[in-house]
Amino acid sequence: MTKKELKGKLGTFYYVKVDLCSEENILEAFNWVKKTFKSVDVLVNNAGVWKQSDLLGNTNDWKKMFDTNVIGLNICTREAVKIMEELKINEGHIININSVVGHYQFPYMKDLSIYSATKLCVTSITENLRELLGMKNLPIRVTSISPAAVETEMAVEFGFDKLEGVRMLKSIDIAEAIMYALSAPQSVNIAEIIIRPTSDNTLGTLKNFL
Repeated sequence: MTKKELKGKLGTFYYVKVDLCSEENILEAFNWVKKTFKSVDVLVNNAGVWKQSDLLGNTNDWKKMFDTNVIGLNICTREAVKIMEELKINEGHIININSVVGHYQFPYMKDLSIYSATKLCVTSITENLRELLGMKNLPIRVTSISPAAVETEMAVEFGFDKLEGVRMLKSIDIAEAIMYALSAPQSVNIAEIIIRPTSDNTLGTLKNFL
């Protein structure tokens, strides 16, 4: 679908399918990237899974979320940084698509508990990665982008679009935040961006759960 949408635009669209729950598959994908493009300049860790499973829920759902949202993200980051470091690139950028639930707790939404835990991990991983790369004096910037609810297939699947009083962001809002972080001078690391719809408020969301 994306390839068709980009037809006639500048550049060439490439893609490779990756199972983020498989380290072997991720390593194969990065080998393909290195052979095809010779380098990695920007990594956007955007893939994420949310299963409606609370703290007393299904173990496989928990594993799926942690394997995708945390372990897979970190493996991708490690492999991208390896290539950047090996090639001694002058500018690199790792962008993790996080979530407001990685910063704030929503205990009245019990099915968010494990997903929220994975995003809290992403918040910690991103900041620790920024510090680590700084200590290694590598020219790689690290950014966490944490949106509120976004109009995506995942949000629609779980009925967020039907909640009264809940405003939602659009995918383009997140894309523009990514471009904003990338467009800053190399000397500037925009470490954290939290995005909410205008007039977004917790009370409006809470009313759906009372």
